[in-house]
Amino acid sequence: MSQKITEKDRKMAQRCVDCLVCKKARANQQGLANWFVRNIEGSLCPFCKAYEKVYGKKAHEPR
Repeated sequence: MSQKITEKDRKMAQRCVDCLVCKKARANQQGLANWFVRNIEGSLCPFCKAYEKVYGKKAHEPR
């Protein structure tokens, strides 16, 4: 069951791409930012959820 990706999803995912915390988490896989995004923000942040929907990866995983 594939979800349709809307323009709103793409805009929200772009916010995650530009987010300083998420950028740091993707760049440094062992840092505090990665732990935070993996354990807290990824389950609460709508931008991280949109990122996962659009790119098919969690917000903390490297591109």
